[in-house]
Amino acid sequence: MSPLIPRVLACIALSLLAPLAWAQPVSAASGTRPAASSVAASSTAVRIEGAWVRASVPGQSGTGAFMRLTASEPLRLVGVATPVAGVAEVHEMRMDGDVMRMRAIPSGLDLPAGRPVDLQPGGYHLMLMALKAPLQAGTQVPVTLVLRDARGQLRRQEIQVPVSLRPPASAAAPAASGAAVHHRGQASGHHHHHQ
Repeated sequence: MSPLIPRVLACIALSLLAPLAWAQPVSAASGTRPAASSVAASSTAVRIEGAWVRASVPGQSGTGAFMRLTASEPLRLVGVATPVAGVAEVHEMRMDGDVMRMRAIPSGLDLPAGRPVDLQPGGYHLMLMALKAPLQAGTQVPVTLVLRDARGQLRRQEIQVPVSLRPPASAAAPAASGAAVHHRGQASGHHHHHQ
C-alpha cells in the first residue's frame, strides 16, 4: 500500500468528522528569546482566535489544528512547526469534481491585512503528521506559525493551543467577543521546511 494512502485517509476522516465551530481564546506561550541572527522582536503580526488541535488516540499518526487568523499587515503563512509532530504543514481540502482532495500548500497561505482567514475542518488547516505521542484532550500543544511579510522577512509567532475532541461549545463568534490569543511574535532569519 502506498505510504500516502493512510495520510490521505486520516486527513479526509479529520475533515469529515469535525463540526465547524470556534474555540475560546488560548493563553500565551512562554519561550526563548530570538536567535542572535534574527531581527528584533516584532509587534503582534497575527491575531489568533479560536485555536484548537483535535485530540488523537494511540496509533493515530496525524491530526489537525484549526483557528482564525487576522493579520495586521499583508502576510503569508509559509510554515508551521511543533515538537509534538515529525511533520507539520499548511494544508487545503477542497472538492475536485466529486472527490474531496487534501494537499499541502508549499507556497503558503495569504493572510490579507485586516481580513480573517479561517483554518477549519474541510478547508485550510494545519496538518500535524508523524505524531510522537497521542495528543490528549485537556492538554496544550506548542505551535509556531512561520510568516513571511511583503519584504520577504520571516517571522515566527508562537502560541499554546488546547487539545480537544471537538471544537468547544462556547465557540460561537470569537471576533464578537473581542478576545484573542496572546502570543509572542518574533522575526527570524531562518525557516525549516518539512516534506
